[in-house]
Amino acid sequence: MITGELKSQIDRIWDSFWSGGISNPLEVIEQITFLLFIKRLDELQTLEENKATRLNQPLERRIFPEGLDGVAHPDHPGGRDYQDFRWNRFKNFAPAEMYEVVKDHVFPFLGTVGGEGTTYESHMSGARFTIPTPALLAKAVDALDAVPMVDRDTKGDVYEYMLSKIATAGTNGQFRTSRHIIELMVAMMDPKPGDVICDPACGTAGFLVSASEHVRTKYPEALRDAAKNRQFHEDMFNGFDFDATMLRIGSMNMLLHGVEQPNIRYKDSLAQEHSADEEAYSLILANPPFAGSLDYENTAKDLQQIVKTKKTEL
Repeated sequence: MITGELKSQIDRIWDSFWSGGISNPLEVIEQITFLLFIKRLDELQTLEENKATRLNQPLERRIFPEGLDGVAHPDHPGGRDYQDFRWNRFKNFAPAEMYEVVKDHVFPFLGTVGGEGTTYESHMSGARFTIPTPALLAKAVDALDAVPMVDRDTKGDVYEYMLSKIATAGTNGQFRTSRHIIELMVAMMDPKPGDVICDPACGTAGFLVSASEHVRTKYPEALRDAAKNRQFHEDMFNGFDFDATMLRIGSMNMLLHGVEQPNIRYKDSLAQEHSADEEAYSLILANPPFAGSLDYENTAKDLQQIVKTKKTEL
């Protein structure tokens, strides 16, 4: 459960973005998402390094390569050291240097992490850095660094609280479903280990997150089995959306709730044929888009056989 003090810390981060010139809530949460992702990469690398030291073995997985990135700068003709991309390194830089490192080096690097074809590689490759000033970046980094996100529950609660600030619906029918409604629906459907769950309009991935927490809480013994644990992290959760920002936010929401490789990808669930998805999922959890209209000509033919309408909710 998130505390009042934590909420106040997050509110101050949010206020700093607004006063710094970013007033669109989705843009704020997207930029915070990128910073959290960068912070998470450093945490993962540190865990790998500690494991290698403890076992006296070579590093199994290196997120930040050795050497220079090759992106020339007057002060660094051969590029920056990849170690400068790490949160615990650049957070101590002066604002101007931090801004240069994050803008010109870290953000282009984001699209290369996670492995080719993974959820994070595909969504982070289009990352745009829109924080306008070094002062705002330094303030945001300091504020996020002060938020104690040491365990999965706290990380998830903090991000959920940030997402609660997205209170408006867009033209695509984007609504953030209330958490208590999501939890009720998930409890009624009772997803189990081995299920393959899909949200065809996933948005911030609230349904998938709640389903993952339900399985962890109710069936903890199943996740101790190696095969079931792999299925949980790689095959169980599937989400589609056609908004790139939502795909990034949804992916980060799943990552901060401890799901390492969800299948969250671009797809207009109403406008494409679904033969490849037939019988692919054992459970659908979704809040259909209840606003806007669709392009009838591009709507999947199998859906038109059920109902002929331009209303997305039907």
